[in-house]
Amino acid sequence: MIDEIRQFLLGSLTEMKYDTDDVDDDTPLGPAGVDLTSLALAELAMRVEDGFGVRFDEDEAQTVAVMTVGELCQAVAQRVRAESAR
Repeated sequence: MIDEIRQFLLGSLTEMKYDTDDVDDDTPLGPAGVDLTSLALAELAMRVEDGFGVRFDEDEAQTVAVMTVGELCQAVAQRVRAESAR
């Protein structure tokens, strides 16, 4: 599941015109890493929500901005598991 989420994230970032050549699980999504703008973070969150059937609250946007790629993968996987357990 984590590998699928990671591939989805990297594919989405590539489609959004971000360079993913040096991106790994330890790469921050914010300024110190991928450098996603707030608009790009919102777009990535929407793609994840649509792709995996999970939801992020608006107030979580700041949290996602300081996550690494690996942390976001883990967060999405946890939400997918929680949704499938319902």
